[in-house]
Amino acid sequence: MNRHSQIAGFLAEHGFVAVRLLPLAQDASFRRYWRLADGPWPAVLMDAPPPEDLAPFLRAAMHLAGLGLSVPEIRVVDMENGLLLEEDLGDALYAAILDDTNQEALFDAAVDALAVMHAAKPPPGLPAWGATEMRDTALGTLFDWWWPAMFGSPAPDAARADVAAALQAMLAPLADTSPGFVHRDFFAGNLLWLPEREGIRRVGVLDFQSAALGHPAYDLASLVQDARRDISQAIAERCVARYLAARPDLDEAAFRGALAVCAAQRHLRVAGQWVRLARRDGKSHYLAHGPRTWGQLATALRAPEAAPLAAALDRWIPAAHRHNPPDAAA
Repeated sequence: MNRHSQIAGFLAEHGFVAVRLLPLAQDASFRRYWRLADGPWPAVLMDAPPPEDLAPFLRAAMHLAGLGLSVPEIRVVDMENGLLLEEDLGDALYAAILDDTNQEALFDAAVDALAVMHAAKPPPGLPAWGATEMRDTALGTLFDWWWPAMFGSPAPDAARADVAAALQAMLAPLADTSPGFVHRDFFAGNLLWLPEREGIRRVGVLDFQSAALGHPAYDLASLVQDARRDISQAIAERCVARYLAARPDLDEAAFRGALAVCAAQRHLRVAGQWVRLARRDGKSHYLAHGPRTWGQLATALRAPEAAPLAAALDRWIPAAHRHNPPDAAA
């Protein structure tokens, strides 16, 4: 049975027969999302064909809902075939509605939700997102995708080893804070504004299937140093200050240092990820974010905490080459 027939059968089985499938914005994975128009209830279909796994999404959804956060209510799941029907939370994505008139209110609410998410005891079974995992993912996108696209040949083993050691040294201090639940993609494209709800429930949280055990600064770096849009330094500092006020258990200096480290790792990883998405998956539109991401990395590398990575990159990748490869979409 082909995928189209599988989906049609799944929808018919659950009362969605004469419905229109309207595509929603896709993420960087192989999942697809469809709004179901004219169905028995407002629903979104998640199409996550194998090898995509629904279990991490379901585990995180149950945990976040239990904390009082707004996540889509899951109504129907077909684990074997990777199909799921969930509540439609609407179209008011932060990415679409943020402007100068509302950004303080929306970011304040997002930070409040994030603080609750991080302060809670994490659920069992989450994968690790520590120094080793962060190092390896950054090495993968940089050397397996960006480097050969930029230079036309594999990276020297010495370059990989040097940057690996630098990343490990830079990321090591993250272990000083007990790991907790991290969303890993907590940014405007995965947040919805639900003003009819109250408190932290005004923020709808999406795309949490990559949740892991890591340092809380990673999610705040994702939010205030968004690779897909410009966010002012004033708003970023407002978010950091608000988060720290909500988390008096954290040491401010150590947290700000961790924020700088997480930002440097994330920007390096994502700069290479745009190339992988273009070359492997045919999603060349993501390359439009490359200039911003490399610029954010340049800023992050100026932090004292990022010095090991800055020095290693200076040895192997001259500043003049820190941009999208010219043939990245090939």
